[in-house]
Amino acid sequence: MKALLAVVLLVAASPPASPSRLLQIVGAAERFAPGVASTQHDEIRLTLSPDGKTALWFSRNRPGGPGGYDIWVSRHDGQRWRPATPVSFNTPGRDFDPAFSADGRVVYFCSDRAGGQGGDDLYRVSVERHGRFGEPENLGPAVNSAADEFAPMLSPDGRTLLFSSDRAGGAGGHDLYSATMIGGVAQRARPLAGGINTAAQEFDATFLGDGRTVVFARALDFGSAPVRQLIAYEHAGRYDAGHALPSPMNEPGGDSYGAMLDGSRRDTLTYSARRAGGDSLDLYRVRYRMTQP
Repeated sequence: MKALLAVVLLVAASPPASPSRLLQIVGAAERFAPGVASTQHDEIRLTLSPDGKTALWFSRNRPGGPGGYDIWVSRHDGQRWRPATPVSFNTPGRDFDPAFSADGRVVYFCSDRAGGQGGDDLYRVSVERHGRFGEPENLGPAVNSAADEFAPMLSPDGRTLLFSSDRAGGAGGHDLYSATMIGGVAQRARPLAGGINTAAQEFDATFLGDGRTVVFARALDFGSAPVRQLIAYEHAGRYDAGHALPSPMNEPGGDSYGAMLDGSRRDTLTYSARRAGGDSLDLYRVRYRMTQP
């Protein structure tokens, strides 16, 4: 009996098991479309269509848009990225955090436009013929609240919506939430279970190709450096607290967030980073692979 008790105490005191897989960066990060997408302004949260020919992101205070936060689009003509233009569904308010669905037919985004539930809400807009966009649709009270919701991302199978919110009932600050999608309709959102949500700020999350593993950003507070990107693994429906990603996705003295799974290459992540000593956030792409520890 004493021996059994000793074993139980030893197991209870042991640290959490190491992840069964590790994210390894392959090669150097590539600055995305310099002068077109990556400019002297802040560019954040690059999302690419499945055919790799359309890029969306949002910029802060970039001249030419109707508001301070605007979504921009560039299309590849087979040789280069064409000059960027603001999308048709921008408003004079805040429009940001675009994310293509896996089939490229829908773009999810955030906006504080009139008619929402309050604060920043989650919306979607259809992608129509010749790259035109339809009319934005609010995702409704199952996911939106009087607080802020942002950084939407649909899982590769289209069944789960992932986003961040500072609504009441979370662990503190902004937390990560998910909602099941049934027939394209979002069901009631719930915070991700486990240790992933903390009293700090968790945001800008993306599923990897398995639809379970999550890459996300964490900061003590918005506007306070550093902002770091982590990877969290799911076990029996619960996420661990996260593990810091290696360079170049985290660099000393810099900020890094806005990771997205590249819609055209499932072995590639896009993200935004401000390098040490830099003034603005640029867009990057980097390849990765999952390895055994």
